[in-house]
Amino acid sequence: MSRLRSLRALPAAALALAGLAAGTAGCAGAQARVPPGKTAVVASFYPMAWLAERVGGDDVFVRTLTRPGTEPHDLELTARQVADIEDADLAVYVRGVQPAVDDAVAEHARGRSLDAASLVRTLPPPGETDDHEAHDGVRHREAPYDPHIWLDPSRMAAVATALGDRLAAADPGRAPGYRRRAAAAAGELTRLDRAFRDGLRTCARREIITAHAAFGYLADRYGLRQLPVSGVDPSGGPSPRRLAELTRTISATGATTVFTETLVSPKTAEALAREAGVRTAVLDPAEGVGDGSSDDYMTIMQRNLRTLRPALECS
Repeated sequence: MSRLRSLRALPAAALALAGLAAGTAGCAGAQARVPPGKTAVVASFYPMAWLAERVGGDDVFVRTLTRPGTEPHDLELTARQVADIEDADLAVYVRGVQPAVDDAVAEHARGRSLDAASLVRTLPPPGETDDHEAHDGVRHREAPYDPHIWLDPSRMAAVATALGDRLAAADPGRAPGYRRRAAAAAGELTRLDRAFRDGLRTCARREIITAHAAFGYLADRYGLRQLPVSGVDPSGGPSPRRLAELTRTISATGATTVFTETLVSPKTAEALAREAGVRTAVLDPAEGVGDGSSDDYMTIMQRNLRTLRPALECS
């Protein structure tokens, strides 16, 4: 382990409380102390936390910087969270999703971080909508690529394998367990990838009208065409011109559905659907889960497949 957590002795009562907080990918966990003997992992937001827990198992303590049920793109870090990044054995993140995390990792966790986007082939950023990713008078920093890599299970499988190797290097005494769990997670993700390929192979249409430009990797992997209402940052609202353009596109392609999301207000997408005379359905970008939800990355993605098939009239 890069830092010997077992030297951090805790009183019995505090240790019991810390143990209750261990392994909670859906919780921010910023106040819980790291139990002795565990490798401390800071995950930027839900998909990375889910993967860290799958690969790390009982050997890790995962803190998630983004609270359950909140949209991750505009995260601002507290001083405590910056300290958590500095103290972690490993910070796992996707550069380009959360600029505050990118900055904190570069300053405080250089050499102790894993940027998932650096491990896979990335796609160019989505074509700008005419809001140009600006809202509230502020232009938001954009990555030079589309950062939503976790929506392709095959890319997530590659990240799982690399994460197992990094945890093994940080904690060599438990390396076999990390690599074994990484292989299991990669296998599960590969089976999910196969289900998507089989389920979306033969469909009457290939266009997906999405609330924001989160699904580029899913579209690229499975031969779909993403038509987003908003850009990479879902808080950037579309202009009337963009909505009119999408209304014409829906008519031209015969699309039956405008997809809304779980962590973003559906009002704009619902208005577009009403104007175009089509229905709405939830396509979840798997950026987070609600507090107390029983969902995880796998169940969210499986539900997305079940949602896409009838909307695209897949046989």
